[in-house]
Amino acid sequence: MTVMNYLPTLLIVWAVITVCFLLLLAYRSQITRYEEDQLFLNGENNAEAQQQHDIVRKVNRIAPLVRLFGGATTLATLSIAGLWLYDAWQRLR
Repeated sequence: MTVMNYLPTLLIVWAVITVCFLLLLAYRSQITRYEEDQLFLNGENNAEAQQQHDIVRKVNRIAPLVRLFGGATTLATLSIAGLWLYDAWQRLR
């Protein structure tokens, strides 16, 4: 059994991880679409301040998942490229 026999399975795993990563990025961009850079110094705009606080809380909650899936996508991509290069090296020998 050669290394290339594992490639279809790795590509499926890579595709699933990458789709999850892209969905998280799309969700984060959808959340931050209405985020504004404001400083609320007085108590007049409590509703707006609460909305901004909720946006920041949601973004902070998904940030570890974005880093996890981004790293997993990078690792899977490098693994696939490494296996392909290893197989090419073996064929050249």
